[in-house]
Amino acid sequence: MDNTGAGLVPEKKRDERLKRWVAGSGINFRSAKARKVYQERAARIKDALLIREPDRVPVMLPIGNFPLYHYGGNLKEGMYNYTFLRRAWIKFIREFYDDMDFFQSPGLVYSGTMLEILNYRLYKWPGHGLRDHFNSHQYVEGEYMKADEYDALLKDPGDFTMRTFIPRVSEALEPLQKLPPFMYLLDSPLRIVSPFTMPEVRAAVKALSDAGKEMASWQKSVMSVNRHSMEAGFPVTSGGMTTAPFDTIGDSLRGTQGIMMDMYRQPEKLLEAIDMITGITIEQTISMVENSAGFTVSFPLHKGDDSFMSDKQFEKFYWPSLKKVIDALIREGIMVLLFAEGRFNRRLEYIKDFPKGWVTWHFDQTDMTDAKKIVGKTCCMMGNVPSSVMCTGTAGDVKEWCRKLIETCAPGGGYILSSGARATEAKPENFRAMMEAALEYGIY
Repeated sequence: MDNTGAGLVPEKKRDERLKRWVAGSGINFRSAKARKVYQERAARIKDALLIREPDRVPVMLPIGNFPLYHYGGNLKEGMYNYTFLRRAWIKFIREFYDDMDFFQSPGLVYSGTMLEILNYRLYKWPGHGLRDHFNSHQYVEGEYMKADEYDALLKDPGDFTMRTFIPRVSEALEPLQKLPPFMYLLDSPLRIVSPFTMPEVRAAVKALSDAGKEMASWQKSVMSVNRHSMEAGFPVTSGGMTTAPFDTIGDSLRGTQGIMMDMYRQPEKLLEAIDMITGITIEQTISMVENSAGFTVSFPLHKGDDSFMSDKQFEKFYWPSLKKVIDALIREGIMVLLFAEGRFNRRLEYIKDFPKGWVTWHFDQTDMTDAKKIVGKTCCMMGNVPSSVMCTGTAGDVKEWCRKLIETCAPGGGYILSSGARATEAKPENFRAMMEAALEYGIY
């Protein structure tokens, strides 16, 4: 574990992390030019994150899975052919080298073979539940935890995860439900062997081993792309990704319908589970960032937008636990990026109360004028060029959207130009138009 900043106040811990990141410590740059460009890009991004005015507005291109399609393939090929995945991303880096500040990893192009080995039920993907040319995987919600199982989760979350939740989300791992409760092994550890006399349990272990081998092969390709991009001069900002405690339950365990019912039928049990998951999230996320030697962590917020729940429900069920996680990360010198999916117009007064320069809000469809007035004083902002404009508009349309956003959000610093969401089907000239807009309108 990297103990950078141990014993220091949060600002000192953060500054140590940022200093190391901007310098590109540990990166074997391809050339002196690559080092120089990397440090310029990283310094620009750092200033924006800290609500300062850099030399110009930084740009994060919303590429999604664009490289796979731009170079003659599709998502299905990228998920099953790691050589093509790597080649497409590296071609993209070379072709758009001067048109972006950030590098975005292909890490969300999951291994299709690994998912097939597990027969994973939480996703559909091209060739497995979706047509071959579908450009994204899809999440499959369900009640993978039943309404009456909160007590089991609260009693022993590790045991519940291994013997109940995982067997339900992976057909290949269903036999793991036959493992004994882990606490039963305390007086007789050899009891762990008994379930493995059953062929189906051994088959589950083999599936897990095979999935691990496949994941290692996939990771090798993704890590190769990440390393190539940094050595070429592109900063990678994230130290990992996690979820809001409410979303952990609402996405994976209970599903949207289930958690909505729980807010009315058993709110106290739901709150107790959220509180428990909050502690786990804090511990796990800090460890993840430390082990990655990163300085920030990102949260995709799935169920916090204006349309999902009322303000009163947001105050009770969603925001307190998420803010507790964010506050804990800040105390450890870890910066936070939150992707506010949907609209957060009614949430702006809630989400503004952080020390200046610690939190970045990536807004999807939120009103950026109000966001700048309310949130922009303390938090960096990203977004929100519509993906529809990126995909169907002209380069002129894109530049005009960017111009308006820069004029609204850039004064005083703290703005990163990007789209509201990923734009896999965008035109190449529209990506370049986004960078041109930053160069033309975003100079401080």
